Amino acid sequence: MLILENVSVKRGSFTVAENFTLRLGRGKVYTVLGPNGTGKSSLLKTLFGEVAHRGSIRYNGEPLSKTNLQSWRKRIGYMPQDTFAEASLTALEVVLLGRMDGLGLHVGDELLNEAAAVMEMLGIAHLAHRDVMRLSGGQRQLVMFAQVMMRRPEILLLDEPVSALDMHHQINLLERVAAYTRGQNLTTVMVLHDLSLAAQFSDGLILIGGGKVHAEGAPKDVLQPDLIGALYQVDVELLYDRFGAPVIRPLRHRPSESGQTFTA
Repeated sequence: MLILENVSVKRGSFTVAENFTLRLGRGKVYTVLGPNGTGKSSLLKTLFGEVAHRGSIRYNGEPLSKTNLQSWRKRIGYMPQDTFAEASLTALEVVLLGRMDGLGLHVGDELLNEAAAVMEMLGIAHLAHRDVMRLSGGQRQLVMFAQVMMRRPEILLLDEPVSALDMHHQINLLERVAAYTRGQNLTTVMVLHDLSLAAQFSDGLILIGGGKVHAEGAPKDVLQPDLIGALYQVDVELLYDRFGAPVIRPLRHRPSESGQTFTA
């Protein structure tokens, strides 16, 4: 279990977290939600050990500290928003970098087969020998997730993993994340902007803003219109899909409400 106790994080004068206490179980997907600029990405970086914190972060009883940072990160598959540098590598080579510790001058058949199987699972096997710099942003995102899977992590940290994907690939990737989390008994923490997607694919939601956890729990308990409307400063209505998952629909301002007028 990944446990945060009284965790506080500041970046300059900005408070990311003030006394956060969370218990994140294995085999579950948790999504951090909140308006732009609330520190969602900084919270993931804190869990990866990139940003200093006060309080306690522990995984299976072991605390995160400067002295064990290398061993801590070996457990984590971290996919930040911006992951690509200019490099002339094929998609397969990028995926294989997920097993950097096992690579040598010769890549064995077992490792190649594992990479091929991961790419096949994500529907990107046909990209194996393409230059990553010639792929679309969405294709590169899928390649990076394949690299993360190759690390065989115990914790997944995914920062907006579907931001560059169309609807089909969003659903495909998030279904893979959910199945992989359950199948490997991982703890997955991701950041999404789409509240309705988060409701479909998360066991728990963590709604943050102003350095506080405003709500934490099952999607149906967190996605309350009054709370969401106040935090995001927009009118919303709550609907439900055919599986009973909550759907948040933002409502446009009427011209009479916003004071705007339009002329042809």
